[in-house]
Amino acid sequence: MTPDRLNLHLVSDATGETLNSIARATVSQFEPLTVNYHRWSLIRTRFQLHRVLEGIEGEPGPVLSTVVDRALRTDLETACARLGVPVVNVLDPVLAMLQDQVGAQASARPGKQYVLDADYFRRIDAIHFVLAHDDGQSQAGIAEADVILVGVSRSSKTPTSFYLANRGVKAANVPLVPSLPDPPGLDQPHCPVIGLTLDAEALIEIRRHRLKLIAQGHGAVHIRQDSGDYVDLESVKAELLWARRLCTRRGWPVVDVTRRSIEETAATVLQLMQAWHARHDREDAAKKAGGFAPGLL
Repeated sequence: MTPDRLNLHLVSDATGETLNSIARATVSQFEPLTVNYHRWSLIRTRFQLHRVLEGIEGEPGPVLSTVVDRALRTDLETACARLGVPVVNVLDPVLAMLQDQVGAQASARPGKQYVLDADYFRRIDAIHFVLAHDDGQSQAGIAEADVILVGVSRSSKTPTSFYLANRGVKAANVPLVPSLPDPPGLDQPHCPVIGLTLDAEALIEIRRHRLKLIAQGHGAVHIRQDSGDYVDLESVKAELLWARRLCTRRGWPVVDVTRRSIEETAATVLQLMQAWHARHDREDAAKKAGGFAPGLL
């Protein structure tokens, strides 16, 4: 009989983000399976591992591990064998392949990916940038952006910007409002400008939820969510059409986020950024070669 509920233990000697991502990606293929996640992070001593083993024994289920310390791994595998639960060290296949290619053993140091290096500080800098340039703020600083996201209100610009910042990308976002002039400073952008859009009905649901949160935050007893252009279907359709036409007129690619997660939207933005830079590199190469190629523009 196939279980419809599963205890899944994620045991990590670092933050557990790797295991969380792997678990989400794999469990999503087994709908409608209900998974009870047990997350055990920063497990670096036998005392900490003992607490994990008590948890596994109390609620048995398969174990995914990224523990690299050999002694702790052995203890974990021995205990899981005794309890009759499977354990998979998810890094092993990749580590084995790299060791074969490099011809050296992995260092087996936990949390080594989380170091205060240049890449780390680049991500922190990008997060500060997003905070300073969210929703059209600090227009003068947009010249430092790696990408500019434009779109109507509640089209996922801010969460996408923060996700990109975690990848070290400085993302500014600028709202498109039909009653206002076209966004300033974007006539000859120094970086890719990408529009975000979505289905009108989906946008209205997001906006209504936002209005409800605002009403609760201000202690309002009642708020009419069915009035005004902000959530009127025909007005929202017209707003989205205006924004798409603006992007088309400016030559900005548009990403429909209706059925995309933030992660998928960010991945598409990164692809469009690569295409933009590749095109501009070709144009620059053609100019330097003395043979300007109009077809590249």
